[in-house]
Amino acid sequence: MTTLTGTPPAAKPPAAAPAVRKRSTRKRLVPYWLLLPGILWLLVFFALPLVYQASTSVQTGSLEQGFTVTWHFQTYADALGAYYPQFVKSLLYAGTATLLCLLLGYPLAYLIAFRAGRWRHLLLVLVIAPFFTSFLIRTLAWKTILADGGAVVGALDALHVLDITSALGLTEGDRVLATPLAVVCGLTYNFLPFMILPLYTSLERIDPRLHEAAHDLYASPATTFRKVTFPLSMPGVVSGTLLTFIPASGDYVNAELLGSTDTKMIGNVIQSQFLRVLDYPTAAALSFILMAIVLLMVTVYIRRAGTEDLV
Repeated sequence: MTTLTGTPPAAKPPAAAPAVRKRSTRKRLVPYWLLLPGILWLLVFFALPLVYQASTSVQTGSLEQGFTVTWHFQTYADALGAYYPQFVKSLLYAGTATLLCLLLGYPLAYLIAFRAGRWRHLLLVLVIAPFFTSFLIRTLAWKTILADGGAVVGALDALHVLDITSALGLTEGDRVLATPLAVVCGLTYNFLPFMILPLYTSLERIDPRLHEAAHDLYASPATTFRKVTFPLSMPGVVSGTLLTFIPASGDYVNAELLGSTDTKMIGNVIQSQFLRVLDYPTAAALSFILMAIVLLMVTVYIRRAGTEDLV
């Protein structure tokens, strides 16, 4: 086709839209490719073992004859009926240790965030220093600390603290080791850093000008803490309590090394069912019951706490 002057029309440049769309599509897919290794890791090392344990919990049989899936859900009811005292003890010990970690960890996190100055980094290193040794060694150390006739027990006895703890059922006479108090002490010590670090992170993010504004409005230090500091640190409180309570409720090392047969937690029962009794369906059912209980408690707690901005 030619124009009236006899010259052909100028050719239109090729459209670049398809190439732009391809680049845009690749850019949108980049985050998914970056997430792929983590997703595969979760599938292989979390989801698949979880499905396997779920199938194990509804099996019947024995290790010699083999286990087969018979959808025997009665295992859950039998396991819960037989070991509910251990569930109660686990939640009680974990809850007490979490509360103690909060009461001990909040002042220390506050000190590091607002008062430590040039000593801040040193104090943070001291907080995580227990991680430089194994969990087992740290727990065994408490056997020496709480040993009968030791300095700690002697001091508590001289202050008549053991009389109070014995009346509450936490200790037995002048003995602390192999009692509920020893187990709670071990849990508190081992999981205290998991409380302090989220609290410090949350407190450190608070704008100092908010405290200055509260002082300019003639708020007392107690009012400033109640109205400003603590509400703004709630993400750290929620994160710290979750990071403490969840592993503490399933722990078995502290109860095994610092407790007795009367202080066994549900983690000790699961470990025994898996490795000694070799009753895999019951052990798997107990694991899922514990997971369901903790998940329900965590869901209710997060909703009641009024914050989903976790650190």
